[in-house]
Amino acid sequence: MRPAGVEPERTPRSHIILAYAIAGVVVAADVLTKRWAAIAFRDRPQTVIPGVLNFRFTENPGAAFSLFQNAGPFLGVAAVIAVGAIGASLARPRPTHEVVAFGMIIGGALGNLIDRIARGEGFLDGRVIDWVQLPNFPTFNVADSSVSVAVVVLLIGSWRSGSSASKQSKSREPMNQVGRDDVQA
Repeated sequence: MRPAGVEPERTPRSHIILAYAIAGVVVAADVLTKRWAAIAFRDRPQTVIPGVLNFRFTENPGAAFSLFQNAGPFLGVAAVIAVGAIGASLARPRPTHEVVAFGMIIGGALGNLIDRIARGEGFLDGRVIDWVQLPNFPTFNVADSSVSVAVVVLLIGSWRSGSSASKQSKSREPMNQVGRDDVQA
């Protein structure tokens, strides 16, 4: 019987299928929404919720949130390495929240990598399309959102598994202490 809060381990094969299915959905959503943004908002931004949400076509030569401007080749190579490392890590059994988050990161990295490859003249120097604009926040896209949500999923999963391990450890302490007293007597 499994302790409460502990899920069965998935086999590496099912990890890989789940992660890459999620990555595929993220890539498809990212590519389709970027294409839509390029057609619908290139010349005319759209206010969705006044003062809160705008759709505005922008091209970003840097990383998420407009960091590392004009570092496309470096970021493209980093994305390839990250996708490879995360993909390789899926060969080991992992909790489902990690598999889901890794799929979201792979999808986000590939979504922006597609722009770097397809939208530039040189090696990985294409500009990434960003189109979702919130107040006091850099313009972003589905790929950026996917990576950000994945980080939140990993943090919550880590916190939950840490608090679960802490509870299990505390529930064993009195029993272990009683056992030590009995041995010493």
